[in-house]
Amino acid sequence: MERSVNRLPNPFVLFAGIFGLVAVVSTVIAAFDVTVQVPGEKSPTPVLGALTPEGLSHLLATAIDSFMAFPALGPVLVIAMGIGVAQGTGALECLMRIAFLRVSRRWVPYLVAFVACQGHVLADSAYILLPSLAAIVFKAVGRNPVAGLLGAFVCVGSGYDGGILLGTLDVTTTGITKSAADLLPGIDGYHVHIAMNWFFTATAGLLLPLVGGFLIDRVLEPRLAPWNPEYDPAHSGAEDGAATEALATPAQRRALLISGGVTLAVAAAMVTAWLLPGSPLRGADGVLAPSPFVDSLALVLSGLFFVFGVVYARCGGVGKEARAVYPHLIGAVRDMSGFVVLVFAIAQTINLLTWSNLGKLFAIGLADGAKSVGLGGFGILLAVVLVTSLLNLLITSGSALWSILGTVMVPAGMLLGLSPAAMHAAFRIGDSVTGAITPMQVFLYFALVSAQKYQPELRLGTVISRLVPFALSFATVWTVILTGFYFLDLPLGPGAPIHLP
Repeated sequence: MERSVNRLPNPFVLFAGIFGLVAVVSTVIAAFDVTVQVPGEKSPTPVLGALTPEGLSHLLATAIDSFMAFPALGPVLVIAMGIGVAQGTGALECLMRIAFLRVSRRWVPYLVAFVACQGHVLADSAYILLPSLAAIVFKAVGRNPVAGLLGAFVCVGSGYDGGILLGTLDVTTTGITKSAADLLPGIDGYHVHIAMNWFFTATAGLLLPLVGGFLIDRVLEPRLAPWNPEYDPAHSGAEDGAATEALATPAQRRALLISGGVTLAVAAAMVTAWLLPGSPLRGADGVLAPSPFVDSLALVLSGLFFVFGVVYARCGGVGKEARAVYPHLIGAVRDMSGFVVLVFAIAQTINLLTWSNLGKLFAIGLADGAKSVGLGGFGILLAVVLVTSLLNLLITSGSALWSILGTVMVPAGMLLGLSPAAMHAAFRIGDSVTGAITPMQVFLYFALVSAQKYQPELRLGTVISRLVPFALSFATVWTVILTGFYFLDLPLGPGAPIHLP
């Protein structure tokens, strides 16, 4: 697989080819007047052809808007700038060296995996922030930073719908599940709420890191090319040019203490302002999430890294020449230039899939196929896992995918005696395990570009082949957990049984 994927053209050309394929397929299907009946909608939705006057007009009119409005573009650049300042001044590296001074090199992969498996709390920002930090952590203890970066990335993706803590994803998908369950008003005995899968997701959040840490340590890192510690893409800015192995000078310790205190104070002030009753940072009717504060989490995190780096530099953590912030901001954006170009091609492909309704056609076709086979009980849960994991290779947005599948799968499961919480739990598995290995995952290319700073020869096929064992192992563990909950008839969350009364 590695050789096959590495023989593919560069990602921009690859997505240009996918775009052309979608354009042709949509036009052929539209020529036969194919429609798809979306549950909850009164009239059928037609498949639209891209290579028609209407399609070409749409593509020309929306090309720039779809690129500028692409969800990942803004957060990636904003967080990259904040991390660029904190890393460029040497503040992050100094922090990681001191923080992990007494942590055994043996346990670092498990610590990284544990944090990454709770990453959905940070929403999509986790794909950008945690791999970058993991690379610094690995380097601080003398291990291959590429292993930390890729390991954190795949643990974020493959464990995305799990975790001990609840996040905005739980709010979004729970709302979709409730709407789907309401399509059958005659059935009762269940309660849809944000924590209805918490027992299930918390179990995954504790077990998956054990598997992820083991794979990073025993499978991923040994299969990577040896890392040369002398090649360091970070501009440490250290005045004396000290090697990475040097822990920290007294001046750096003092700067780190002050910058850490200031950053924590700023973070505490922002969180307090968010929690205050009547705060403009809260959402409608005073709810904490969704809210302006949560929606701007990427900007908040970037700002905290910016403050951390600037204060560290001003307090003597680096030499005078390295205190300038502007070059670090420019360098961070420059490093993402290849990613920005790729986003343009990805945005056009997704725009076409959405507009042509091909995504809906494939999703509902697979869902109806699972129902027509007559699966019931645990079988339909496995069908949801399988269908979701396959479609997740194409539709990487969990809320978008569940908004299509949920309206089909949730009512079908309820008619077979399964609660909405059970269907929701099965969806979580499929939405997680393949999200980190599909070429449609835009953050995969962010991870590739970031890893190439350490190993320029790294290619997409190599990265995907190194991550496939994680996806397969996580899928197995997720499914074993679901099997245990089902056959032991354990509640998936507070007041959320698997079966309807």
